Amino acid sequence: MYIVKSPLPEKDLKAVSEALQGALIDLVDLSLVAKQIHWNVVGPRFRSVHLQLDEVVDTARQYSDTVAERAATLGVSPDGRASTVADHSGLGKIPEGWVNDSDAVAVLVEALGSIITRMRERVTVTGEADPVSQDIFISLTADLEKHHWMFQAENG
Repeated sequence: MYIVKSPLPEKDLKAVSEALQGALIDLVDLSLVAKQIHWNVVGPRFRSVHLQLDEVVDTARQYSDTVAERAATLGVSPDGRASTVADHSGLGKIPEGWVNDSDAVAVLVEALGSIITRMRERVTVTGEADPVSQDIFISLTADLEKHHWMFQAENG
């Protein structure tokens, strides 16, 4: 049942909706991982890593809303439920309890790297099918790559 009718042909809508849903899962997952580590990071670089993690959370939350609303605009119901995110997470397990600042940085470098790879694939998939969604993925990927660079520089 479509309440909102998409202007995209069905074939394009399928590819774009899968890209948007995958991005939504990645972004919700990233915000949860970054916030969990934010609460548990310890070490000499606590403050800088703690604050940097909040920047990642802000980016992930902002774009998760943008991506979900784009899906809804196209007549696709976005699914950001905890069970959906847990069932389809592309991120590995994160440490339980306190996390040393160097380990926190390493976890974020890996998580961001894997999400960026999937976002770049989504940029390609949406290119001809829906340049509007592609534009969202391009901006999102650029912001994630900036976070990735900054975390990599932390462990220089």
